[in-house]
Amino acid sequence: MAKRTRKLVANNKKARHDYFVEETFEAGIVLTGTEIKSIRAGRVSVKESYIYIDKKGEMMICGMHISPYEQGNRFNVDPLRERKLLLHRKEINKIIGKIKESGLTIIPLNVYLNEDGRCKVEIGICRGKKLYDKRDTIAKRDADRKMDRAMKESRYR
Repeated sequence: MAKRTRKLVANNKKARHDYFVEETFEAGIVLTGTEIKSIRAGRVSVKESYIYIDKKGEMMICGMHISPYEQGNRFNVDPLRERKLLLHRKEINKIIGKIKESGLTIIPLNVYLNEDGRCKVEIGICRGKKLYDKRDTIAKRDADRKMDRAMKESRYR
């Protein structure tokens, strides 16, 4: 099976640093014409955004910043407006069931364009890390770097 090509537009590096990602989902996003043009130009940020489920049972992304399109004039919308995410009802029900567990939250991890030009958001069900978990992650990463350097130096000797 051929791997799908996708162009990464925005990445939420802080999410993987602050949270343990337990499960990921792919969701479509409802956008206007000028917003998709800005996303294709790479002018989007998901650093401080989060996802919640409203009273109707729909998933909404809040805090995602899409810069106004320069040639959009009156068709531009608020850069920080809430946008609806598109998921199947079964997926939403599964996410609601997991969120009812304590300490879980929904966070956008990546925004990308797939091969047919549609904008997708990779969302993760996450559990927050404690300070000591972050220290363990940093220590493990540093140890891996030192080991890689040592292996690289041993090859050249």
